Amino acid sequence: MNPTNRTSALILGISIFLGLAALGYLLGRAAIDFKEYERSVSVKGLSERELAADIVIWPIAFTESNNDLGALYNSIETGKKNIEAFLVSKGIAATEISYSLPSVTDKAAQEFNNGEKAPFRYVAAQTVTVYSSNVAVVRKAMNELSELGKSGIAFKGEDFQNQTEYLYTDLNKIKPEMIQETTTKAREVALKFAEDSNSKLGKIKQASQGQFTIEPRDKNNPHIKKIRVVSTVEYYLSD
Repeated sequence: MNPTNRTSALILGISIFLGLAALGYLLGRAAIDFKEYERSVSVKGLSERELAADIVIWPIAFTESNNDLGALYNSIETGKKNIEAFLVSKGIAATEISYSLPSVTDKAAQEFNNGEKAPFRYVAAQTVTVYSSNVAVVRKAMNELSELGKSGIAFKGEDFQNQTEYLYTDLNKIKPEMIQETTTKAREVALKFAEDSNSKLGKIKQASQGQFTIEPRDKNNPHIKKIRVVSTVEYYLSD
């Protein structure tokens, strides 16, 4: 091999060596940087609101008894009209009032009556339901229902099938603000964690929004709703 070829080969060899060394360094640096990106912290942010319900569903159940079936249905109709008149007088619109079909029980047709004769053969149950957005008006009428009871209507107490319900239906209006609050609070927690661990907070790695829950604030105030959502956010950490 002549001197010129040797020099060329030497230069090529040195170039390859330097190239491989640089590549190795870059790959090593990239691996270190990638490892740093694997460091992260997962935090939660909470947002809560207490808001009044905007819909009330109030079932008013009452009963009538009679030995004559025709007279029983007349009593049911009279009871319905009296209840509707009472509700309208309290500021509830007639369009917000609906009626279920009456449920009639024939005591004489029951197989298990222990041989005892019921004082009335027929017993009917009827439900008048108020569905209204005027929650305050309806709640006031609830407190004054005893006035109607004095006229002789036998109201049933609330049971599983006849419970007053309060709804909050304007969730979409407050969703954006609450989600923003959860993200802000989560970041505050993450910044504190990064500060305590001598790290820097990076970008969001991933995030998930929990479900919104709407529950009564307490058993004595079912018309006040507690609305709650929790978001989980994971951030990258770096030195």
